[in-house]
Amino acid sequence: MSILITTVGILVLIYSDSYMSHDQGYLRFFTYLSFFNTSMLGLVTSSNLIQVYIFWELVGMCSYLLIGFWFTRPIAANACQKAFVTNRVGDFGLLLGILGFYWITGSLEFRDLFQIFNNLIYKNEVNLFFVTLCALLLFCGSVAKSAQFPLHVWLPDAMEGPTPISALIHAATMVAAGIFLVARLLPLFIVIPPIMSVIALIGIITVVLGATLAIAQKDIKKNLAYSTMSQLGYMMLALGMGSYQLGVDTVAVFIGTCIQTFDMCLGLESLLCLCSCSSPKCLQHLSVYV
Repeated sequence: MSILITTVGILVLIYSDSYMSHDQGYLRFFTYLSFFNTSMLGLVTSSNLIQVYIFWELVGMCSYLLIGFWFTRPIAANACQKAFVTNRVGDFGLLLGILGFYWITGSLEFRDLFQIFNNLIYKNEVNLFFVTLCALLLFCGSVAKSAQFPLHVWLPDAMEGPTPISALIHAATMVAAGIFLVARLLPLFIVIPPIMSVIALIGIITVVLGATLAIAQKDIKKNLAYSTMSQLGYMMLALGMGSYQLGVDTVAVFIGTCIQTFDMCLGLESLLCLCSCSSPKCLQHLSVYV
């Protein structure tokens, strides 16, 4: 994941140099972008839930600033507010889930947390309902960040930001953070069967909904957004079906990396099509360039 973030981040930085060269917010753009990449790297290298939550919030803050980069445009301003509110719902659930598991196990370090919790489950010393509720709250954070149903509404509108941001945040790295968190906490979730069923159910609903909505879009950026949402649903479905336990987690990660990389390339390539088309963002007019 660190390699993916670093590679994609460097490519987007190089691409953005010419794209933003005539923008008055050139320095502000690269400040936000660098801060975002740093926060993402901090998130994926965190060893405990407190670090995860801190970097999780920093990633959310950076995404808010980047989506609303052209804040003088009403559409962009509304899009960043929508993303902020939707992600705050997930973040609040994540915080409550972290506090709940700290109350149960007394630890926030991943290794200790998994070991203590598995022992408590084995000895039947925990309330199953409370444990399931805390796990659902943790999963709520991933649902919002990875644009899974029903907290997917922010992703299409978030494409109002600069095209490199759409490629980086919403097709390559940020939306994968929720999938990463579920994979990171899978040893915790996998001993709670109801949670695995919920993860799989949310994944399959997102797959169908994202693919269906993508077909109906005429806006190229929204089409890519819903397509990305559908692919993220596939990864969530794989985790919910227990890919970690079945030993194919490496394959799932590889597929996820390929999907996010190709989505990034499609996002950047869409800009070339938009610059060549007389009717921006309309797929009916862009079809002649395919």
